[in-house]
Amino acid sequence: MKHYVGTSLILALAVVFTGCGKKESAPRSERDPAPVEASVQGQADDDATVLTIWWAQWDPAVGLQELGDDYEKKTGIKVEVRQIPWGKYQEQVFLEFGNKQTSFDIVVGDSQWLGKGATEGLYVDLTQWLPTVTDIDKIHPQARKYLCEYPAGSGKFFAAPCETDAIGFAYRKDWFEAEKEREAFKAKYDRELAVPETWDEFVQVAEFFTRPDEQRYGCVLLTGRSYDALVMGFQQVMWSFGGSWGDADTHQVDGHVNSSASAEALDFFKSLLEYTPQGGGNIDYDRILESYKDTQSAAMLMTYFAFFPAIEGSDVGANSGYFAMPSKDGKRGVSLGGQGFSISAKTSPQQQAVAKKFIAWFLERETQEKWITKPGGFTAHTDVLASEAFRSATRYNAAFADSLDDMQDFWNVPQYNELLSIAMSHLGAALDDDTVTAKQALDRIAEEHTEVLQDAGLL
Repeated sequence: MKHYVGTSLILALAVVFTGCGKKESAPRSERDPAPVEASVQGQADDDATVLTIWWAQWDPAVGLQELGDDYEKKTGIKVEVRQIPWGKYQEQVFLEFGNKQTSFDIVVGDSQWLGKGATEGLYVDLTQWLPTVTDIDKIHPQARKYLCEYPAGSGKFFAAPCETDAIGFAYRKDWFEAEKEREAFKAKYDRELAVPETWDEFVQVAEFFTRPDEQRYGCVLLTGRSYDALVMGFQQVMWSFGGSWGDADTHQVDGHVNSSASAEALDFFKSLLEYTPQGGGNIDYDRILESYKDTQSAAMLMTYFAFFPAIEGSDVGANSGYFAMPSKDGKRGVSLGGQGFSISAKTSPQQQAVAKKFIAWFLERETQEKWITKPGGFTAHTDVLASEAFRSATRYNAAFADSLDDMQDFWNVPQYNELLSIAMSHLGAALDDDTVTAKQALDRIAEEHTEVLQDAGLL
């Protein structure tokens, strides 16, 4: 999952890669002396009793802790899942990596971290080990490519699948099913009011429900400027219109991110703001749920599926439904989310072995079937994803499963944060400033992305 971070992220990353971060906790060696040998198959020594996992603060982390409690009953090894607010999560993780040893054994990390984790020696290489504990072919190919492998598609593993996620839509089912609304929509658009399957249909529905005098709006979109919200929201439209960030193999960006298709997509995305509540041009992950649930209610909400348990538990939960990302001329793109289990290379060999044993247990079919019963517990196991037990477990699971084949990701090269900051800045300018055209904004992204990739030797 891609989420917002604090403004001090750049400083945090600088600390990591100069190795001079301020100590936030005692090194592992000071509180948990480790033996020098441990089995590469992940069998923990008898005196290893605690496994520490860092993740962000949300429903899936609660579910992981519950599984950890089950694991402790089974093995005697205590699992502690430390939850950190999303706004501070990435910063705290990379500050911790600046220490000689990390206080976590496993970090549930964003796909975009894989490049840094792999190339800077922060993550343990799992390439030889992972296929010995799970059937690699049973990991959904998009999750395997973007959440586990670096480079993507290389077959080199620096993470194991934990939380698979994607962006989709919630919608006010009660509005869609109201007979008066259905009749009015049919009279205006000469078709039945239904969940939009294309972006053209999406515009009609958003326009129809936009009634500021009634405090009703057509949609709320991810447009926030913290970390990656705007990029995650826009890129899905760009992909469906035929644009892209660049060539994944050559890293060529000119002619891709600033193509006519990408420019058309950005113009279209900006046009949708006409149907959003006040401030809809800058809504982050934390505010977007409230924009759907409060008095300025919207007909359709864009966010990650793993946030939908919060809707289900709200006053509008019973009146909500869910659908997958619309398409354009048969093309559909979905922003990948979720995170993988990565083992810290800065924890002891003993703790690395403990971590491997837990991950192997988590990936077992029986455990995955328990995982999907947790709020937002989205598996990457293809057989479980295809099962009726998963698809019917919640009202949003079927739409989630139908989204996975179309998932794509932003650049996950080590320079992703620079690339992300550039994209966020210029996309934001295009939304906020009518004197900045879509083509101008995308040309600037192409120029600056080219410089970053050239400096990195990738282009």
